[in-house]
Amino acid sequence: MQRLGTQRAGRRAVLSGSMAIGLFTLGGRLLAAEREQAPEPVPDGRPHAFTLHRDGFRLDGTPFQIRSGEMHPVRIPRSEWPARIAMAKAMGLNTIALYLMWNTLEHAPGQFDLTTDRRDFRTFLTLCQQAGLWVSLRPGPYVCGEWDFGGLPAWLLYDGDIRVRSMDPAFLAAAGRYIATIAQAVRPFMADRGGPILMTQIENEYASFGGDPAYMAWTRDTWRQYGVTRACTTADGLVQLREKRTILPSCAIGLDGDYELDKARDLASETPLWISEAYPGWLTHWGEKSMATVDFVPDFHKILDQNASFNLYVVHGGTNFGFGAGANARHDGSQFQPVITSYDYDAPIDEAGRATPKYHILRAMIARATGRPAPAVPSDPPVLGFAPVMARAAGSLWNIPGEPVRMRDPVSMERALRQPSGMALYRCVIPTGRGGPIHLPPVHDDARLFLDGTDLGTLSRLFPAKTSPVIAPSPHPRRLDILVDSFGHIGFGPAMGDRKGLDGPVTLGGMPLENWTILGLPLDATQRAQATRRPPAPGQPPGLYRATFDMPGIGGTYLDLSEWKKGYVWVNGHALGRFWSIGPQQHLFCPAEFLHLTGNDLLVLDCHATTAAHVRGLTTLSGPQ
Repeated sequence: MQRLGTQRAGRRAVLSGSMAIGLFTLGGRLLAAEREQAPEPVPDGRPHAFTLHRDGFRLDGTPFQIRSGEMHPVRIPRSEWPARIAMAKAMGLNTIALYLMWNTLEHAPGQFDLTTDRRDFRTFLTLCQQAGLWVSLRPGPYVCGEWDFGGLPAWLLYDGDIRVRSMDPAFLAAAGRYIATIAQAVRPFMADRGGPILMTQIENEYASFGGDPAYMAWTRDTWRQYGVTRACTTADGLVQLREKRTILPSCAIGLDGDYELDKARDLASETPLWISEAYPGWLTHWGEKSMATVDFVPDFHKILDQNASFNLYVVHGGTNFGFGAGANARHDGSQFQPVITSYDYDAPIDEAGRATPKYHILRAMIARATGRPAPAVPSDPPVLGFAPVMARAAGSLWNIPGEPVRMRDPVSMERALRQPSGMALYRCVIPTGRGGPIHLPPVHDDARLFLDGTDLGTLSRLFPAKTSPVIAPSPHPRRLDILVDSFGHIGFGPAMGDRKGLDGPVTLGGMPLENWTILGLPLDATQRAQATRRPPAPGQPPGLYRATFDMPGIGGTYLDLSEWKKGYVWVNGHALGRFWSIGPQQHLFCPAEFLHLTGNDLLVLDCHATTAAHVRGLTTLSGPQ
């Protein structure tokens, strides 16, 4: 709850050199913090009124400071949700912010799953309420979040040329169905109905993508149409907001990464300003020199000095399991930057759920600012190592029969296969006597070329080649295989909507190669079982490797993939995500929920490895062990 005294006094005096709590300066008098010790209001099952005012938020008519930390259920093992929420509360926060990723909830048009595993966000909302924490809901339809396609489902790209995040009727039909479904699910959790949700965000950072006020108004009005009618907020960077003016009447104005609210006061006539994203850490892309780190303390001082409402993005990041990691790029789609599997984010609570030194520093700062001690910090969850185990060849992607699609020219995975992620094999026959430089359409994202089974090398979207491979003529026909591996779809900015695989003609010596067979490799459980049912044929690259390992106790671990090249990992059938030798991530987190004490099945897909290698368990994402 906001301090009425400090509201009148203006900036808070910072007490340096002391971790003591409860002394504040007001008009030259030193006040004890007794007036701060009244319990903060919590979601207690009774209806509460959360309202917007020019000078801030009010809960049941009393000034209320949102002290929020963001975490995303889909990135956290379900069994560990209560522990992560408890860690946020012990930091002194009173609110949890969370994204809902549309593409995890509607896997095909009209086919929703809101109940299984990490999709069950209603249980997460209930856990927040039981912990005495409010919720700031960020349901999309678009969320960014460094997630695949910014949370939009890739099936939007299957047909036609849809204009996402616009008034395109095809997009509005799909987004309207999503909003109607989610609104029905969250209505009972709204604060005015006794639930924990104080406020709902409309879209996300729209000014960094477009500037159509009609689309923003449609999104707000559609949520209201389906019963989400109370407090709402937008979120944008200040520079983009001034340019595009994507401000909605009667919605709070959230600023992402801009911490001095006075600079935006002219934008708000009757609604509050707040910090919708404050960054205690940052994301990391494949190929960067090291994991991102941020010194957030100076900025957090600025935020607390203003007594501003804020949301730490993120207080706990978690993991981009499976194919969840998204990508960034320039506005024209160049300089493609896929996000690593870890979403540790240099956050106060690390990927495995442990308190970092940053956590304890920020927790002490919050306690000083509020005049109230936070609950005791829960114990760290165990993270254990295990001795190296040697993998063995277990199968080949070439063993997967699949159902071929035949096209004159290569067509994207989405359009040809209706496949949102994974890999695809493009195959054609080079006629007798044909040769010369081979030119591919834009590769999305890595293409490995094989000529009659001989590896010709890889073309990568991340590292554009200066010259084209050359194939010498031959007196007999030859088979050309192009194995394409994808990263996540671009999830931020105008370049959103990139399709995966190859999409356009391939030429050899200036002449088109035609009549292609396209095989989908979604790498699902069925395909993995098919691929490992028999060993690779002589001369086939294995691709798939298997190992078994035991754990020394109950806990999570980090799998060390530093001896491997590039691919994917599954443990006991659970998809951990991508690995790549270019780093900076070499260790993939495997939570305790996925593990057994003995006989854990480890499956590695690495089409670039020439021999099997070791895997061992470590205790940290990076650094010495």
